[in-house]
Parts: sequence; structure tokens; C-alpha cells
Amino acid sequence: MRYALRMREPVRGLDQRIEYMNGEFQILLGTKGIWHSVNRSGQCTDNARMESFFHSLKAELIRGAVFNGVKTLGNALSHYINKFYNECRLHSRISYLSPIEYECSVVV
Repeated sequence: MRYALRMREPVRGLDQRIEYMNGEFQILLGTKGIWHSVNRSGQCTDNARMESFFHSLKAELIRGAVFNGVKTLGNALSHYINKFYNECRLHSRISYLSPIEYECSVVV
């Protein structure tokens, strides 16, 4: 999260997952005006955006791939998220723009 906050200035009100509930992480989120969604137990549709992301990740990177160690997997995930998913991949929900293009087109 610290890396992501250094690289980008999130919009206030950004939503995050429940996995990170410890106090230090909650304080960090609060200083940036970020809150996270809390799913009801067993209700994956409560967080449909993350479920959609993980579906894309598995279909476009993971399924059928063989990674030669944790470092190779980490590099592949970093490239997928930071380069492909955020800079190149077109998203139907945001008028078929990449997230970076969409953020640059939104007037604050």
C-alpha cells in the first residue's frame, strides 16, 4: 500500500478490501481518506469489482502459466498490474479506456 500511495495520489473515498484490518494499516488508509468495503461472510458479490479483477488476472496471466519461483511470479504480477492492466488494458466500465487514460481524462 505504501508503494501504491507513493506512486499515485488516490482520490479521496477510494475503496479497499477487508484483508488489511490491523491498526497500522487502518491509520495509513485514514491519512489518505481511503475506506475499505467489508463483505458479508460468504457474499462474494459484495465486492464484485475485486472478483472481476481476480477473474481477469487468472484468465490473462495465471491460468496455464508456469512460474520459476516466487520472484518470477512477483515480477509477472507487477508487470501485469502496473503496465498491462493499468496502462494498456481497455475497461468497458470506463468507456474502453485504460485506468491511466481514464484518470487523466477526469477533470477534478
